[in-house]
Amino acid sequence: MPQPLRYTLLSLRELLVSAGPLLALAAGLLFLAYVWLDPTPPRQVTLATGPAQSAYDEFGKRYASALQAFGIEVKLVPSEGAAQNLQWLSEGQVDLGFVQGGNAPGSAEHQPELQSLGSLFVEPLWLFYRSDTPLNALTEVSHLRMNVGTTGSGVPRLMERLFDLNRMEPANLTLTHLAQTPATVAFLDGELDALLFASAPESSMVQMLLQTPGVKLMNFAQSEAYSRRFSFLTPVTLPRGVVDLASDIPPQDVNLIATTTTLLARPGVHPALLQLFAQTALGLHGQAGWFSKVREFPSTAHTEFAVSAEAQRVINNGIPLLQRYLPFAYANLIERMGLALGIILAVLLPLSRIVPPLYQFRIRSRVFRWYGQLREIEERANAQGQPMTSLLKELAELEQRVGQVSVPLSYADELYALRNYIELVRQKLTQA
Repeated sequence: MPQPLRYTLLSLRELLVSAGPLLALAAGLLFLAYVWLDPTPPRQVTLATGPAQSAYDEFGKRYASALQAFGIEVKLVPSEGAAQNLQWLSEGQVDLGFVQGGNAPGSAEHQPELQSLGSLFVEPLWLFYRSDTPLNALTEVSHLRMNVGTTGSGVPRLMERLFDLNRMEPANLTLTHLAQTPATVAFLDGELDALLFASAPESSMVQMLLQTPGVKLMNFAQSEAYSRRFSFLTPVTLPRGVVDLASDIPPQDVNLIATTTTLLARPGVHPALLQLFAQTALGLHGQAGWFSKVREFPSTAHTEFAVSAEAQRVINNGIPLLQRYLPFAYANLIERMGLALGIILAVLLPLSRIVPPLYQFRIRSRVFRWYGQLREIEERANAQGQPMTSLLKELAELEQRVGQVSVPLSYADELYALRNYIELVRQKLTQA
């Protein structure tokens, strides 16, 4: 091995050994930070959606497809609707779920641990009916056979509040609680006069019924009044021709009342997953729709639950900078470990000052430890109690061992100084 390379490797080895305790401490702190922060999200998550062919079901499939690109498997769990989703979230049976605003009064107070990822879209109350007489008020449907959805959908509870507001006794109404698909079949077969459910316009049921001949959509003429009475309701307008411009569907503006749907997460869901779902929501719900403008959703407003910190950052600031240029796994690791790394550096920087003195001590000790033995030989020579030939032999052995000592070139002067002192002692012993 060339001499320059040999001395370089020697210096590096001694430096690493001197910095060893500091490096071990840094590795230990990094390991503890990794365990504590747990930056790697689980590879599977459950999402409670809704009935088949509903907007929840459609959006659930879109979320699953989007997160599959990040290696996350989203297991979709069909449900009856928002009320059942909220119950499952409270019981910890699912990780995330779609929930309508105002679906469970007081839920935000009794379940403060649930986190919102922001309001995603509005869900109008669609009341389809077959009648020659246009309907403009809820009181006008009291004589109709109407389906209000399953109990787990949350719509029956909402309708109870609306019926009570209009002084309509449910006992005097002909109501059924069928799921969307069988209720729609019964409605089209003439077994029901009206069909009511809350859903986003992306629902295939809504799209089909809006374009079915003979089926009309009730105009909530008092939509503004409903929003004043219930804070979780908002008035929306279905513009004329928005469904089909060529066929002019609907033929006039239709006033509707709507709730706002939010994506809720149970306690303990990994923050990285919350961030991924919030980022996916930007792409899925940020476009202009029938009832919203571009980037109006997702939003931190119109939600009864506290919005998670991860969702707030994504909604307010967009996708983090690192994730625009790095794969999610690496960007997430750097982002989540960044603060911990800063704290570790703040702790280790003052401690790093002991490395140079320790390095210097280790190198110089390899030379200086022989001075004690050299001094002992010299003191015995001065005492004249031991033959000089024996001392010269010990001195030769000492010189041989010193000749095997290797030090970095920057400390070679101290090694040569030791050899000079050995030579001076040899001359003294020879003269004696």
